[in-house]
Formats: sequence, structure tokens, C-alpha cells
Amino acid sequence: MKIAVFGVGHAGSTVAADLSLKGHEVTLCKTSNKLHNEHYEAIRAGGTVTLHENDAAREAAVSVTESIADAVKGKDLLIIYIQTNYQQALTRSICEHIEDEQTVLVEPGYLATCYFLKCCKKSITLIEAESSPIDCRIIAPGHTKVLFRNTLNPFGVYPDANRAKAENILCQLGFPYELTDSVVEAALHNPNLIVHTVGAIFSVPRIEYVKKHGGSYSMYREVFTPHVWNLVCALDEEKMQVLEKLGCKRMPYVEACKHRNSLDDTRDATEVFFDYAENSAPDGPYEPESRYLTEDVSQGLVLMESLGKALSVATPTCTALIDCASAMANRSFRAEGRTVEQLGAEPLKKILKKETDYFR
Repeated sequence: MKIAVFGVGHAGSTVAADLSLKGHEVTLCKTSNKLHNEHYEAIRAGGTVTLHENDAAREAAVSVTESIADAVKGKDLLIIYIQTNYQQALTRSICEHIEDEQTVLVEPGYLATCYFLKCCKKSITLIEAESSPIDCRIIAPGHTKVLFRNTLNPFGVYPDANRAKAENILCQLGFPYELTDSVVEAALHNPNLIVHTVGAIFSVPRIEYVKKHGGSYSMYREVFTPHVWNLVCALDEEKMQVLEKLGCKRMPYVEACKHRNSLDDTRDATEVFFDYAENSAPDGPYEPESRYLTEDVSQGLVLMESLGKALSVATPTCTALIDCASAMANRSFRAEGRTVEQLGAEPLKKILKKETDYFR
């Protein structure tokens, strides 16, 4: 296929390289100058991304552009791999150039499907992912490293009538996949909603200590002590209540994690998470206001709280975490955040495939 990947960060450039090595024609589109400029310049100069995995390094041919119009034109698939804070603005720009029958994959979504339903006038297929199929990091300009590959990748599709088309495209990407019943399930089972937010908030003292005194730090290995894990479970319970009220299946975070990361159905789900945390998870974050906080609180927790209010589902743990994060960062994550009002009542009703008085 002809594929455009929007975003040259860790996941975007790694997945672009992976898809190029699988035989697809891949264009990387840089959407801003905020991050990864040196990395982008290295890719542009060499025309490749070097993918490191299992002690091997392979060069993948990748084209680059900073023109959204050029990136969109003639592509079979558009993959959005930017921080979710910027998805709404990028969606508007893409929709100015999008063509009939194109497919858009958002990694991850947080209900970004709504943004396309609000501004896209073409007939397109939308796919939302729970998470990236590859856990990865940029290790040097032009070089990325695969840390972990999901054994299964759940995706939501809109509209339902295009599920067969979506499956055909996902098959060609070569990532093991399954389709969820609803885009909502893919959005709220984004693991970052639970572990990034709790982990980032409770990381701040260690991060600031390491910044001052030096040393290394790993949120996944250090933060999730038994008492913090109680908080993870409380937040997860609120998420499941929201899902249930929306007519979706209840699934605990650890079960969704196990579903993505293990082929052994007999393993304890919590054990699977802590095995990943100990043996596969990346180090860091090393900044108090990392994307784990600025992105996943504003786009994840604020979305969940907003859905809870619309559905009359209490989310006290979620609300408290937003309050704590906002006070710590001295900024309003609610003002920056993703809400039911921002997403739009009509797109939400379309996604849920039913009329409802919850969203007005």
C-alpha cells in the first residue's frame, strides 16, 4: 500500500520503518517543529530509518515531507501518530485534502473519530487503536529501537459497514489484530488512560530527584507499589462503569493488557502487567511534565470525567487525579482537555449507533 504516517516521534518513525520493511511505500509527514527535529533531519538526509530489534539493525527506505497535502494525496492509508493533544488541529488540516474512500488509522484514538465526523465531507473509513502495536524509542537521530511488540492489537472501526475493508487493510499491515465491537471500547481501553496518569503523578518526586542528583528512573518498575496499585484499580473501576453505561463490555485494565501482550490465557493478568513492567517497559519519564501527564490527563482523564458527568456515573478518583495534576503543574488540564462538548453530541451518537439523551 501507499501509506502516510503523520508524526515523526518514537512510534511514528518506528512503525513507518516497520511497514517499509514489509514492502509498503511509506511517507513520513512532520506536523510541527516542536520535537524530534534532529531526528527528522537525519531521516531526510539519508532517506532511511534504521530499525534496531533483537540485536539486529535494518535500514528502511522512508520518504519525508512537511506538506500535509502532499502526504495525503493518493494514499491508501493515513496513520496519525502524534500526541493526542494535537489531533483535533491535525484532523482539520487533513480533512482539507482527504479523498473519498481513503482510510485513516489513529494510534491511539481517545475518540478522535468524532473529530473526523465533525469536519470530514468525504466517504472514508476510520480505525482507532487501543495502543501502538510496537513499544519503541528513538535511540539516536535516524535510529529507533523496538522494545516490545503486542501479540494482539484491538481496533475499533467506523462505520460498521466498512469493517471488512478495515480488516483487509489491517491484514496488510502485518500486526496481529482483532476488531472491537465499538470505537468507544478501543478509546477507553487505551492503557495510557490508567497507568500513564497514575504513574506520572506519583513519579514527580523521583523525577525531580533524578534531574537534580542524576541517576536512572523507571516509572513502570518503581511506582506501582501495592498502595498505588489500589489507586489504579479504583480508577479502572470507574472506567468500567462508564463503559458499562455506554453498553460496552466491562474489562479490567490488566485483562486488556494481558489480551494485548500475552498468548497464554492461563496466566494471571496482573502478573502479565508486572512482567512487562519489569522486563520490557521503557525507562523514564525524565520530565515532571512529560506527555504521560500533559497528554493523558488532559485527553484521557478529562474525557473519562466528561463522559461520566454526561452519563451520571461518579468518577471521584478520576476527578481527584485531574485536580492533583492540575495543581502540581499549575495549569488547568480541564481547560486544555477533551470533553463531550468538544467531541460533539452528534458524532458520539453515530459512534454508539443509537439515539440517546446522554449527549445533547
